[in-house]
Order: sequence, then structure tokens, then C-alpha cells
Amino acid sequence: MLLPLTNAPRDYAWGSTTLIAALEGRPDAAGPEAEIWYGDHPSDPSEVADGSGLTLDRWIAAEGAAHGITARLPYLLKLLAASQVLSIQVHPSKAQAEEAFAREASLPEGAPRNYADDNHKPEMIVALSDRFEALSGLRELGATRRLLEALGEAAAPLRARLADDEGLANAIGWLLSGEARDVVAAIEAALADAQSTEFAAELANARRLAHWYPGDPGVVVALLMNYVVLRRGESVFLRAGMLHAYVSGLGVELMAASDNVLRGGLTPKRIDVDELLRILDPTPGPVPVVLPVCVGEDRGVDAFPADVPDFALLRARVSAGGAEAVIRPAGPLIVLATAGAVTVAGDDGREVALTPGRAVFVTPDESRIRITGDGEAFIAQPGTPSADRDTP
Repeated sequence: MLLPLTNAPRDYAWGSTTLIAALEGRPDAAGPEAEIWYGDHPSDPSEVADGSGLTLDRWIAAEGAAHGITARLPYLLKLLAASQVLSIQVHPSKAQAEEAFAREASLPEGAPRNYADDNHKPEMIVALSDRFEALSGLRELGATRRLLEALGEAAAPLRARLADDEGLANAIGWLLSGEARDVVAAIEAALADAQSTEFAAELANARRLAHWYPGDPGVVVALLMNYVVLRRGESVFLRAGMLHAYVSGLGVELMAASDNVLRGGLTPKRIDVDELLRILDPTPGPVPVVLPVCVGEDRGVDAFPADVPDFALLRARVSAGGAEAVIRPAGPLIVLATAGAVTVAGDDGREVALTPGRAVFVTPDESRIRITGDGEAFIAQPGTPSADRDTP
């Protein structure tokens, strides 16, 4: 069965007035549009655009079993549009989330909590804009020391703490604890005149972050992270424990269905430093850029590999007069158009036409779907059941 979906953009302050509007071919929005959610997540379920007035979670509860759906969707698909940096954050592994959620169950009512559920939240984002900026993971220590040299004596106390990976984690805790307030202020002041041929983009980004969040220790934490610019069609996969933040651009985001977020700066929201450090993986390394791999019965379908059971992300690109893209569902899936105009057809020949920003839910009793037209669509579906849920 094919069910057209719709939803309203969420108006987080870091959103864009132009990016989603331009994708959908309408005038600029009056206020920020940050995300559009496609799925059955209880915080903002999609609406089933069939005249029933049902949201997708209610439809699945009422009709899902008849179409092979016995549980909530394990994933959440989004359009994400950032004109300003999101908070630095990290997500737990499945085992960490289960332990912490059970531990917090004994807290008294009203006590601050970090965990909304017992699930992990690996995620992947694919750039739709020509330029998508992100902070992804911690930079190799030698390179970070060279970057900090450009900040002179202001960064000397921080450089002294970066002897090894453990020192990197301790430095992040020190910065976020408030004990390094004077060092943060000195580094922020030094950014104005700092120069480095090797790290010019990183320093320019830090100056922008300091403009948005003056005095926030996350500005300095960001200097320890990999700064990356994705081109359209490139992706990053963010596993458990990996510190990250999106800075600007438009993308398709797919994640496990969880609300578990531990923040690490660039936010007015609460930061639990001890819990952040407990789940943080301080291992430095390169940016985990994921490039699409051709799969399927024709050359019009690509996959963005991610070794998780919760989701798999495909992309179909079709052209007028060209071959159709054929997808054989591995469970309930959502097709989201992102360019041009495409048509999704099921087993019985029923068709749903999609333009950018429009989506259709496909039940798993469809043996295959065909995507035709002249455009691009992303397909979210469950991942491989045998995938390791807690890959560090």
C-alpha cells in the first residue's frame, strides 16, 4: 500500500528561511524552517495525506498489522536546513542507552534527565546543497596541536593537556566544566588575528561560531573537531560516541528513532559534562565521509552504507525516457523526492506523484516499487538485522 505523507517544518532558531522553501519551489519562509520529519515518531508524526486525518503512528496502530507492520518504524527520516550551527552533541550506544535509561527511571519526578528512551541514535546526513558544513569527530592530535599553535600563548594551557587520547577527553571536560573560562575567553580573543594556511577554514569557522555563541566553551571544543565541507551527494555517518555538529546547509538525514542527545557546547541548553564524557569516544581520526555505491537492478539506485540494523538509505535518480528504478522493500519504507518530479508505483499499479519535499510511505507487503520520471528521491528502510548495534 502507498500512503502519501506530509508534515509542517519545525521552526528551530537555527533553521533557514530559504533552503527548504527553495527545494519545494515556494517563496522564502517568514521564519526559520529547520526540519521536516517523515515517519511515525510520537514527537511529530507525519500526516497521512489521504483525507483520513490520521497521523502515520495512528494509521500504523490501526491498519499496520494487516500490511505486515507489527512495531513502530525503527528509523526517522528528515529534511534538515541549517543557517546557523546546531549544538555540539553525541549519542549513546544501544547498551549505554539501555543502562542509563533504566538508571534514570529511579530518579524523583522533576529531576533532570538525559535519556528519553533506551535506544541508540546513529545517524547519517547526505548533502543536498552544493555546500554542507559540519563538525564530525575529533581531529588527529598532531594536526590539532598545529592548529592551536596559530593561536599563540592563549592556547598554551589547552595544548599542554593534549598529550594523548585520554588527554583529549579530559580537555573537553575541562573546557565544558567552567574551570577554563579564562582560557576560552583568551582563545576567542586570539581568533581575531590568528592565521594559518593549513587551517584557514577551521579558524574562519571558529570565528563564526564565536560570533553566534560568544563566550561559549563549545567554540574551543569545535577547534578540536574535524571541520568538513560536503558536496552534494556526499554523506557522513555518525556512530555512537562521535562528537558532531552541523553548521550550515541542506541535507537528507536518517537516524534511529531515538531522542537521546548529550550536548557538548554551542547551546543554552543543559550540559551534563560527566555523562557526556562517559559516552564520548575520544579516539581521533579522519572524517567518516560516505560516498554512494551503485546497487540494485539498474544503475539508477545508489546506497549509502551504514552498518546498523535500524536504517538503510538509498537514492534513486531517474530521467525522462530512461530506465525506471526498482526497489524491493526490506520492510516499511519512505520515499522522499528531492529534485525534479518522480512517480512511485506499487504492485497493483497505483501511482503517487512526488515533487521535492513530498513523500510516500510504502508498506512491506509491496513486493517491489517502481520509481519513474525525471528527478531524484531518497528511500529510507530498515537496515540489516545482523548489523552490530554498538560499533564503537
